[in-house]
Parts: sequence; C-alpha cells; structure tokens
Amino acid sequence: MYVTRVPNRSSPPAVLLRESYREGGKVKTRTLTNLTGWPDAQVEALRRVLKGETVIFSRDTLQIERALPHGHVAAVLGMARKLKLDKLLPQAPSRLAQLALAMIVARVIEPAAKLATARQLSEDTAAHSLGAVLELGAVDEDELYAALDLLGEAQPRMEAAFAKRHLRDGCLVLYDLTSSYLEGRKCELGHYGYSRDGKPGKLQIVFGLLCAADGCPVAVEVFEGNTGDPSTLAAQVAKLKEKFKLSRVVLAGDRGMITQARIEEDLAPAGLDWLTALRAPAIQALAADNGPLQLSLFDERDMAEITSPDYPGERLIVCRNKALAAERGRKREELLTATEKELAKIAARVARGRNPLRGADKIGLKAGAVLNRRKMAKHFEPAITDASFSYSRNEASIQKEAALDGFYVLRTSVPAETLDTGAAVLAYKSLSQVEHAFRSLKTMDLDVRPIHHRLAERVRAHVFLCMLAYYVTWHMHQALAPMLFEDHDKNSAAKGRASPVVPATVSAAAKAKAASRKTADGQPVHSFRTLLQDLGTLTRNTVRLGDAPPVTMLANPTPIQQEVFAKLGVTSPRRQQR
Repeated sequence: MYVTRVPNRSSPPAVLLRESYREGGKVKTRTLTNLTGWPDAQVEALRRVLKGETVIFSRDTLQIERALPHGHVAAVLGMARKLKLDKLLPQAPSRLAQLALAMIVARVIEPAAKLATARQLSEDTAAHSLGAVLELGAVDEDELYAALDLLGEAQPRMEAAFAKRHLRDGCLVLYDLTSSYLEGRKCELGHYGYSRDGKPGKLQIVFGLLCAADGCPVAVEVFEGNTGDPSTLAAQVAKLKEKFKLSRVVLAGDRGMITQARIEEDLAPAGLDWLTALRAPAIQALAADNGPLQLSLFDERDMAEITSPDYPGERLIVCRNKALAAERGRKREELLTATEKELAKIAARVARGRNPLRGADKIGLKAGAVLNRRKMAKHFEPAITDASFSYSRNEASIQKEAALDGFYVLRTSVPAETLDTGAAVLAYKSLSQVEHAFRSLKTMDLDVRPIHHRLAERVRAHVFLCMLAYYVTWHMHQALAPMLFEDHDKNSAAKGRASPVVPATVSAAAKAKAASRKTADGQPVHSFRTLLQDLGTLTRNTVRLGDAPPVTMLANPTPIQQEVFAKLGVTSPRRQQR
C-alpha cells in the first residue's frame, strides 16, 4: 500500500491510499480509501509508516475504535454468493433479501435464536462484521421474522434451482427422514410421536431431506410429528415429478421408508425406480428351508444376487458383512447377559424368605418389563407361578437369529446393465450421507433444534433456513477437506477396497494427517468449527488518526487464512477492502 496525490484540475489534489497487486501476471492498482480530508501531518505520518520508516505515535493520535471478527464472515458470505444464493432470493424488498442472506450466513457462523441473531447483526451490538459488510444498521427480531417468511415463500423456487443444478434424469436421489422437538404446545405441526432425539415428552415435527447422490442437499419438507415414514414418500415423488420435472430417477431409501405398499401405490405408477432393503422377517422368509437364500453360499463370498417369485421383476442383492456379524453377536450376548442379571434379581425377590414377591401377575409384570426393555423376550423362556419364577435361554431362537447376523438384502428395480451389483451396494450405503446431514443440522453445527416457532409456516421456513446453511457448509467442506479432519482422498481409498460390502477404509493421506495433526504443507489440521474460529481472528478495524475521519482497515490474513480463501475460490478479504 502507498499514499499518492492525484492532480484534480483547478481543485486541490486528491490524496488516495492505494494498493498494488498482481493478477494474471499483470500488476494492477486499486484505491482503498480517500485521504483528502486528512491533515497534511497525518498523511505524511501514514506515508512514512507504509514505507517502513519508524514513526512514533502517541496513544491519542492513532486509535483503533473497533475491531470485529471478519474472516469467517468473508469466507461464508463469499461462498454463499459464489453459490448464487443471493440471486435466488427474491430481490424485493431488498432489505428483507439482505436480511435473509444474513440469516443463512449467521446460521453457519454462530447458530442462535432470532433475537440473538438480531443482536449479532445490529451495528451497536455486533458480534462480527456481517451486519457492517451488508450495511444492515440496526436490526430487530421482527425484521428477521419477516425475512424468514420471505425465505419460506422462496423455498419452491430455490429448491427447483438446486434440483436443476444437482439432479438429472436417471440419477440417484437419496431420501431419509428425521424428527425434532418443539418447545411449547401451540404449533399445529406438533404431535407426539417417535422421538429420534430422545425427547418423548415433547411435541415433535418430522422432516425429510432429498439429497443428490454425493450427499448435496436439494430439498427439505416438514410434516406433522405423528407422520409415519412411508406416508411421506408420496410428497417426494410428486416433488421429483411435478416440481423438478424429472421423468425417471432412482430413489434410494431405507427399509422402513420404501415399503411394498409405497412401491405399488407411489413409485411404480410414477415410473420411478427404487433402491431399498428388506426387513428382517422378509430376510428370514428368504432363508427358510428350500428358500432362494442359501446361507452356505456365503462361506466364501460376501455378495450375490438371487431372485424370488415374491419380488417379480426385481433384483435381490444379498450381502454378508463379517465385521457386522461379529458386532451383532457381541451386542446380543451383552444384552442377554444384562437381561439375565435383571431376571436373577426378580428370582431372588421371589425366593427370599422375608417379604417375598408373590402372585403370578405381579411376577409377570416385573419379568415382562425386564424382557421388553432390551427386546430380549424372544430369547428367553420364563416359568412363572404364584410362588416361583425361573427362566432359561431359548437357544433355538438365538441360533436362528445368529445365523443371519451380518446379512442384509437390497431390493431394486434398476436393471443390472444400468446399476451393477457393486454399484447398487455402494449406492445404498450412500444413504449414510443423509444421516451425516441430519447430524450437522441437529447438533452444534446448525442447531435446528429446539424449535420455538408456533406458526406452521415459520417452522417450515426455519427448517429450510437450516437446510440452506447446510448447503453452504456442504460445499465448504468439499473445498476445505484437505485442511480438515476429513478424508480428502476417498478415491484412492475406494480403489483399495476389497469389496463394496466391507466397511470403507481411510486413505493413507487421511491417516497421515490424523497422526501428525498437520496438513501436507505443514499447517495445523482443523475441524470445520475451529477453522471458522481461526478465520474470525482476521478482523475488520475502524481506525482513526487524530481528528481525521475514521477509516476501515483489515488485518493481514495469515497463511492458513489465505489458503482457506484460495481453496474456496473466494476473493481474499484484503482484496475486498474498500
């Protein structure tokens, strides 16, 4: 940077602070700020500082009036703009559009309630530079609610744009469902249902996420809290066919989602293919005497295709994961042992001489509670009378279940020439990426829960806001993987994988990174959250020299911060300065 005087015809010359930089092999210059109003002594002092000369300022002469964390704002906002989220938002009214963009970025930087977010963005109480960069001034929570409503209205158009970017006819689409809990009892979407968050005493909502094959989120939909998983599928089929204009895709969902009824009533009439798995009773039926699933075939192999008249026109892919079999056997034995200990306590109460437990009904209630707690009733044979209680393991039941340990069966309508056996297994396993999305949405990354909104449309808009924030973080994770505790070389790990059935291996590069806690170029490895914290140390400073008007200056980015912006393909904050 340097100070220059530019002649201005009959007026006094303009005093400008400028910066030289190299771009594409050419040296270019940009003006950072106008210093014409500064006293000559202060301009001279700044010129000497920039030239590296020694200048002594008194504390009263040079003051940093304010320093706001800025680097993480520049990175996340830059990525949101690179993904053109600002262009997809309705542009009128413009302030609400800016606030909606600010809410997406703030959700990534520091998830918080609307009141806390308003304070983060407001000029007087700002926690970072986002409000200043977007020139929001004072912000109150009512404005954020209006911006949230704007997001809700824009959801269909934005999801259609995402689908156009990430989905094509014939592609694989991942779909899964989760739930979250509500605070309060006034939301019409809230109902008691199965709580995946371990909050059975609170009202729930259910929401389903559609992702591309690589896990990139495309659309989200909120349902009432007592909605069953399969009944949400019809809405997703309609969305894919009618809103996204896709004539044929492969919809992958878990065994509780894509049932026979949903195939017959929703998927097949719409002309969509499917990829799912069979439940345990269906697998047991296939493995019955003279059934098509012969367990002896898997002594030497871990994957094979079979057919069954119960599934006409479909491919059944049988997989046996030996590691999963060992884990299920270990867990079953732990559950059996723990159940036996509880049953032994009941037997001791019945047998004791003083104040014994009596009555077949009372003994049965106690024993039933223990057997059902860990779902072990099928593996025990209790004997109960009014004055006695005994039990034994049902070895036949245990052995029958153990024979199928590690087995799972995929069912799909996609022909082998389109999706071979190994690719089908990997495609089904990719549903884990949706589960990863749910973990990110529901935990400290984006904090979709707890939900305090009462209006149904506000709840839907809040979940959509969180999905948009995850859309930004997903793309940031892809770009920044070499700098994070993530496997950034999965392709090389996949090449060394013995079979699609075995657990995925970690690449040598990722192992080296985890062991040394250093990246390939010697920088410290971060989690996504700590990397954002590191970026936040790049500050946006309001500086005043004497009585001159204050100017905005940015701290110099560190090498790791420069690398972040280079990998994101976002302009460095130093070059964003005005």
